Amino acid sequence: QVQLVESGGGLVQPGGSLRLSCAASESIFSIYTMNWYRQTPGKQRELVATITTGGRTNYAASVKGRFTISRDNAENTVYLQMNSLKPEDTAVYYCNAAYYSASAYWGQGTQVTVSS
Repeated sequence: QVQLVESGGGLVQPGGSLRLSCAASESIFSIYTMNWYRQTPGKQRELVATITTGGRTNYAASVKGRFTISRDNAENTVYLQMNSLKPEDTAVYYCNAAYYSASAYWGQGTQVTVSS
């Protein structure tokens, strides 16, 4: 059973930056597409960023140009660098591993709050 553990969330002022990390318990990046989702109360979970096994990246329109997804294969860790944060980025952020279009594993989530 693969475990995903997120870290790096917290409280930041508008315009600030945070970097989220997702550590996988095994080397899975050659098999699974890695995703970052976010969710706010009462809303569906939203796909924020994706990095494929081949290293291609994709972003939601709302974060394009501000967020960057990357990975360190040696450390089995995926990152989400978030810059120019806005209050509407406030959410619980989840790391996800997907095999083709099927979600396989989820992390426990990390809270990001953007507020002055």
